[in-house]
Amino acid sequence: MSTHGLGWFPDAVSKNSFKVFRDDWGCNAMRLAMYIEESWGGSESLYLAQPDKNYKLVTEGVDACIDLGMYVIVDWHILNPGDPNNHTAEAKDFFDKLSKKYANCPNIIYEICNEPNSGPDWNRVKTYANAVIPVIRANDPDAIIVCGTPTWSQDIDRALSSPLDYSNVVYALHFYANTHTDWLRDRLKNCYNSGLPVLVTEYGTCDASGNGGFNTDQTKKWLDLMDRLNIGYFNWSFCNKGETASAFKGGTNLSNISAGESQLTESGKLIRKLYRKRAGLS
Repeated sequence: MSTHGLGWFPDAVSKNSFKVFRDDWGCNAMRLAMYIEESWGGSESLYLAQPDKNYKLVTEGVDACIDLGMYVIVDWHILNPGDPNNHTAEAKDFFDKLSKKYANCPNIIYEICNEPNSGPDWNRVKTYANAVIPVIRANDPDAIIVCGTPTWSQDIDRALSSPLDYSNVVYALHFYANTHTDWLRDRLKNCYNSGLPVLVTEYGTCDASGNGGFNTDQTKKWLDLMDRLNIGYFNWSFCNKGETASAFKGGTNLSNISAGESQLTESGKLIRKLYRKRAGLS
């Protein structure tokens, strides 16, 4: 599962809730999404506004996952602005501290830019990645690093034609099931068959807006494909925001979610059911 922005939903950093995802949903990994430059509802709770506070929140989430024996993606959630190069210095500082603290910890995965969008091409993303990856590698030589791709992490074919020159690097693909259908699945299959390592670090059951267009059939098609290819995937999102992509109903206490379906939205019910089936829990 992927959290929504931790600055807005800090209660999602909860060992109790992560344990429910592990034991009741069959999840083996959490993604901690930390928005970098974004505001919502008039609240400036993004990383750059309060870096010390938000860095501590991220490490609390990482520690909880380590204690539970789960993998954890730390997501430097580039969305606005769409060019990750706008905050290269801040990213280098963040990932330097993080990779020193968790050097050689097999649980942690570093996602260095969420969704490059609205302008930067793959060469621009590579420029950023070539600045940030060596910082992580100096502290944690073998960790898995995820790099986002242009057009909200849909253009994995650009990475196929010009991959980064590092080992243990995978490329992010994101989809929303009602918007991204056969054409993007075909792109994934083509890249996979050509040897490109891909991780779906974010997907939703609805429109790309996150709200509206809940689509069970397309979601199942995507998960069937990813399971056949053994590609990992993270559902957006573990939050109680009033939108279709949210897994939990409004008012749910995110710090202490319960097993079962009583707190879940239609999206949450579908994902839990599919995850439990995959994990052999139902």
